[in-house]
Amino acid sequence: MFLTNILLKKAKSKNILVLMESAVSGHQFSMIRERLADKLELQRFDPYIQRMSLYRERKRLRSLN
Repeated sequence: MFLTNILLKKAKSKNILVLMESAVSGHQFSMIRERLADKLELQRFDPYIQRMSLYRERKRLRSLN
């Protein structure tokens, strides 16, 4: 491998933007997490049903710097 290939190689970002979705109502929002971390699951207030609900990571949207 040539030295120029190593120098021009693009670095991966540390954080990514992911889409979170409610398991109950389908309400969605985006959140930032580290690339190497596990998939997110958290409890948060769901405005559709006016209660706390479980949100799971649905898909990766984009990389962030």
